[in-house]
Amino acid sequence: MKKTEMNKIEEFEKVIGIIFINKQLLKDALTHRSYVNEHKECKTHNERLEFLGDAVLELVVSDYLFNKFLTRPEGELTSFRSALVKTESLADTATTLNIGEYMFLSKGEEDTGGRTKNYLLANTFEAIIGAMYLDQGYTACKEFIYAHLVEKLSDIVKNRLDIDSKTKIQEMAQAKYKVTPVYEVVDEKGPDHDKEFTVVVKVNTNVIGKGKGSSKQRAEEDAATKGIEYIKKDNK
Repeated sequence: MKKTEMNKIEEFEKVIGIIFINKQLLKDALTHRSYVNEHKECKTHNERLEFLGDAVLELVVSDYLFNKFLTRPEGELTSFRSALVKTESLADTATTLNIGEYMFLSKGEEDTGGRTKNYLLANTFEAIIGAMYLDQGYTACKEFIYAHLVEKLSDIVKNRLDIDSKTKIQEMAQAKYKVTPVYEVVDEKGPDHDKEFTVVVKVNTNVIGKGKGSSKQRAEEDAATKGIEYIKKDNK
């Protein structure tokens, strides 16, 4: 490992408050496949660790939910877990930990905003957990996940944030207006590998929300979130 890489790893250890025995594991966790393509001396990236970290994360969260919410049915526990470990949630936590700054990316990936891409941040967060499991064990992973992620669950459960925006706005629109909201793509730009869609959601032909996203689904979710706020403020 190069000296500059080691400096970056040691700085990140201070951020997360964990000193790795095998620092190469943490380096691998922070390494995107694109970096390997540009640095031939680098042989490993984070995809295998991401696979492992995903499983560890799911077990820790499932164990917490099972013991915390003793009267909740399986379906609700699954929904709560999905909301907590979804890409946006993990990316938000990764951003709080400033993980993007410490990722090893190719110049091309960095130039296209790789350090702030939700899916890269979420994948790296899972890979870090995988590396932590191998280096520090299950208990260390559990403490890390409790400290940086599980705290979000109270808000998820209280406000039922596990119910996706499109489902929620449909329920609200049908209850208030007796109609089902419809979505329309109003703009689409960018190359195939980096599209940005703009979608509006309508009720009775009235636009009540506009959203953007890297896919139609994400743009619809964003539009639905905006539409929910519109319906809440509409006192008709």
